[in-house]
Amino acid sequence: MNMKIKKHLFTTVLVSAIALCGLPSSAYMSPEASVLYQEACSAEHQQDLKTAIDKLEEAITISGDDITLYTKLAGIYSEIDEYDKALQAYNKVIKIKPDDAFIYISIGSIYENQGKYKDALTAYNKALDIFPEYKYNYFNIGNVQYQLRNYNEAIKNYNSFLDTYSQHTEARENLAASYSSIKDYSNASKQYRRLYDKNPDSFKHFSEYGIALLNTNNSEKAAEMLEKAIELNAGNNSAHLGLAQAYQDLGKNDLAYEQYQYVLSKIPSLNNVRLDYANLLAAMKKNTEAIEQYNFYIKAFPNDINGYKNIALVYKEVGNYDKAIENFLIAEEKDSKDINLKKDIANCYHNKKDYYSALRYYNEILTSQPNNTEVKLNKAIALHALNNYEAAIPIYQEVLAVKGDKTVRENLNSALVARGHELLEDQEYIRAIDSFKAAIKDGYSDGYAYYGLAKSYRAIGENTKASENYEKAISMDPDKTMYSAEYSDFISSLYRPKNNVENSDEEKVLPSITLIDNSGSASTGEIKVQSVVKPVTSTVAIKQNEDFILEGDKNYKENNYDAAVRNYQDALQLIPNDAVTLLKIGNVYKLKEDNAKAVNYYQKAIIVNPDYTDGWFNLGLAYANENNLIESQKSFERVISLDSDYNFGYAYYALGMAFEHQGKNTEAVKNYKLFIKHNNDKDMINTVQNKIKELQ
Repeated sequence: MNMKIKKHLFTTVLVSAIALCGLPSSAYMSPEASVLYQEACSAEHQQDLKTAIDKLEEAITISGDDITLYTKLAGIYSEIDEYDKALQAYNKVIKIKPDDAFIYISIGSIYENQGKYKDALTAYNKALDIFPEYKYNYFNIGNVQYQLRNYNEAIKNYNSFLDTYSQHTEARENLAASYSSIKDYSNASKQYRRLYDKNPDSFKHFSEYGIALLNTNNSEKAAEMLEKAIELNAGNNSAHLGLAQAYQDLGKNDLAYEQYQYVLSKIPSLNNVRLDYANLLAAMKKNTEAIEQYNFYIKAFPNDINGYKNIALVYKEVGNYDKAIENFLIAEEKDSKDINLKKDIANCYHNKKDYYSALRYYNEILTSQPNNTEVKLNKAIALHALNNYEAAIPIYQEVLAVKGDKTVRENLNSALVARGHELLEDQEYIRAIDSFKAAIKDGYSDGYAYYGLAKSYRAIGENTKASENYEKAISMDPDKTMYSAEYSDFISSLYRPKNNVENSDEEKVLPSITLIDNSGSASTGEIKVQSVVKPVTSTVAIKQNEDFILEGDKNYKENNYDAAVRNYQDALQLIPNDAVTLLKIGNVYKLKEDNAKAVNYYQKAIIVNPDYTDGWFNLGLAYANENNLIESQKSFERVISLDSDYNFGYAYYALGMAFEHQGKNTEAVKNYKLFIKHNNDKDMINTVQNKIKELQ
């Protein structure tokens, strides 16, 4: 900012010289010279400066040692900008009177007007040595120091002057400008504020004040001042640019965009602002335009690392990781110690799944920041992605000890399970079991871990544990047919028949199953069950199996439930994957009101045969007893999907009840009507019709 320096001191000297005209001449001035001096003063008063000079020079020929004549002559020469002649005259005075501070001030003023600031400073300092009490000279020195860009010295002298002349506007303006020049915007804004508060109507430095406020993060006040600056001068590009930055800081991006557009349309070569402009465009998601502006800036300032970093961030934002890495690497060449830059590079490599390159940067970062938890986590994720579970797991555990984050825990458990399956493939069954157990203990809730445990226990011959974990896996992920298929194979593998014979289908009758209606009354009826095809086994084994089942049925009818269960389990030892026998055991436990075991055996029955309608139906009833209405509903829906006319429509009735108890009356009514369509029992139909009326 250019600071206007006034000729105030020089004017003061002239006034003093003119005042001399009314004084008696000095003792050295002869009468003839005195007359000429008075005539010179009169000519000066009439602005006839040539005559005044002639009279003074003639008087000097008469009284050549009179300082009044030389002082007057120097003043007039200065007035007509004849500075060299003025200096000659002042130097004559100095020779005669070397301790005259004001003469040195006048000499300093001439040098200042000539732009000879070092000479001016020498003269002002001489005056200061002679007459330090003259406070106005501090202002002169401050002005010259400012022009010499010795801003700290200028500030010191302006403050010394303002200690005495606190209301001096120009000195305070120059002080504010000096503070701005050394980027001390806090003090600059304080000085401008004093000027503004003192006289807001005459305040003219809105642009400078606004820029100072902007640089002290007072963007709201800065915008106010810069808007006023533009009101006074619409072409003030500096104010427009400052206002753009203020709006940008305030998040008023559309307004900032307008200001940048205005400035760059007028000064397209103003490339130093394109970085801020590009940052604004990036914030506005105008990514294509932002990239264009960053490229302008990079071309103009190829050594500024910020251009490369910021354009890389935009490329990263739009998923162009190759271009992002390209620019990040250029930035890294310019500052290889920038850790945040390395993080960005690592992140880009990670996002493009170049995990090896990402790991190289993660390791570099951790060398400088060994406790950086975020980087450690990213390193573990990269190792995890590379299936290096052995390296990833301890890092996950270390991070989890520092921050108990849910995502970290999930990643750790996922790695533990993946490692478990890897160990399982390598036949390291004990280590695999430990890995699966660690994940489950830490809250892993996916059936894949239990499936792995089941396979591991099966491999080492712990069949009971294998069976338990197959069942857990299936219950957690019932849609994973791989689990149920393998479990069925596992059950079948427990017995390997020697001779093959084909079983025939037979129709069996289950004991009565109670259905509870909405009123609390019970209706009973026998449900006929079609047995499934049993596995091929020996004739002897089949006969033994049938004998055990007949004995079990006998004990069942005689209410000897424990004995019946033992008989059925003996039968399963011979033919393990017999869904009907599994169902019979489930029915026994249901009558014993051990609903959990009933559910367990019904589930085994449908695992062995996923299309076993009786198994699904009884499982639905068992779930209903547990008030697990959602699973009950799913079971009955599966029955209907397998056989829409199942048991004369009782699946619709049961499904209707499940919906009714959930408060889903529309769905309940729909299924009750379907039951009526499939059923011929008049009493039951009447009961259901009444229920429909109540629900509607």
